Amino acid sequence: MNFPNCNILSTDQFACADIAQLFTAAAVVKPYAKREQQTNVLQGAILSNLFFEPSTRTRLSFCWAFILLGGAVIVSSLISTTSIVKGESLCDFAKVVAEYCDIAVIRHPDAGSAAKYAECSNVPVINAGDGANEHPTQALLDIYTMEQELAKYDKTIDGVTLACIGDLKYGRTVHSLLKLLALFEDVTIHLISPMSLQLPKQFTEKLSERGHRLEYFNRLEPGIENVDVLYVTRIQEERLSEVDQNNLQLASFQINRTIYEQVCTPETVILHPLPRNSRSDTPELHTDLNDHPNLAIFRQVANGLTVRMALFALIMDVVEQISHTTY
Repeated sequence: MNFPNCNILSTDQFACADIAQLFTAAAVVKPYAKREQQTNVLQGAILSNLFFEPSTRTRLSFCWAFILLGGAVIVSSLISTTSIVKGESLCDFAKVVAEYCDIAVIRHPDAGSAAKYAECSNVPVINAGDGANEHPTQALLDIYTMEQELAKYDKTIDGVTLACIGDLKYGRTVHSLLKLLALFEDVTIHLISPMSLQLPKQFTEKLSERGHRLEYFNRLEPGIENVDVLYVTRIQEERLSEVDQNNLQLASFQINRTIYEQVCTPETVILHPLPRNSRSDTPELHTDLNDHPNLAIFRQVANGLTVRMALFALIMDVVEQISHTTY
């Protein structure tokens, strides 16, 4: 991939070399993400941060990543505050926004919307989640986190056994992650979900083509036994009918300390793209694991800032200039 001025719309765009290049850039920006050093390498540049679905981590980390590189951010968080509600097309909207910025990040409820937006934009576009389709930057930070966490136990992603748990039908983070995992070697994936929320076949094609192993489970315990990584996901209630929600039997898919310690190995890493559901009587990832050293969910959050800073630096073609703009 040629990163400068490139759109980031899908994990389909990435090869292993691109991931390596991104993670090399992440090492460069990490001291700035941790605020150990400061740079103004993007001084004068403007990001349009367009979030038309609810978001905390992704929205704030994209904003903060651009600011930490010295840039400025303009924000639009509701479709209802734009002229789209007056009938303006997404294409016209993209052309207008491009007049006010150097790069745009968009989250939109419709699958394929980021690609449609990018077709009409005169500046680079990053997909921050398009409906139930993809969330490429989340997958990149998940791979980054997975590498770091597995390294603590002298493991790599090559040869990993990963359990994906929860809403695999509508969970766009899983969709993007599995496409990236297909690039590695000798991966085993356990897909654990209610029958009605199983992974769509189009997201397993690359894995199957590459000879990776896929195993399906509709019970939790057999699926998480002896795995290296748990990737727990929230049920996407906003994309389900009330009837569907009532039929899911969510309690049988909950990860809590008792189940973890009884079934998983002492080295099993716990990931979750967040948010986790704290309103339910049966949260998918229980808070009784909050102090467990293998719970990496908040390290994922911190890594998201680093990876998104690196992505901005590559797209804006300023990685080599960062050290010269430190103050």
